[in-house]
Amino acid sequence: MDYEITAEEVKAKLDAGDAFTLLDVREPWEFEAARMDRAKLMPMGDVPSRAHQELDPEDHIVVVCHHGVRSMNVTAWLRQQGFEKAQSMRGGIDAWARTVDQKVQVY
Repeated sequence: MDYEITAEEVKAKLDAGDAFTLLDVREPWEFEAARMDRAKLMPMGDVPSRAHQELDPEDHIVVVCHHGVRSMNVTAWLRQQGFEKAQSMRGGIDAWARTVDQKVQVY
């Protein structure tokens, strides 16, 4: 499984009703400014202390941030921890807002 997934691929999975975890690793203020439906907020700094309690290593996890940098760092860390189906959404919520859901605010 690739380390990255596009916003369009995530939209297709949502539309198809695929089971996966949408993990938003931005800060709470960013989550309030713009968010995706079904997203679980877990700021990047909280991931090491929360991941093993709140995430299933068997699940497909799509990690989202603002532009894709934090989500790729979290994805790499999760993969090292045995979360083999973790993927970063390329371009982050910015790409989502620009290409998939224009109702989501760009910031």
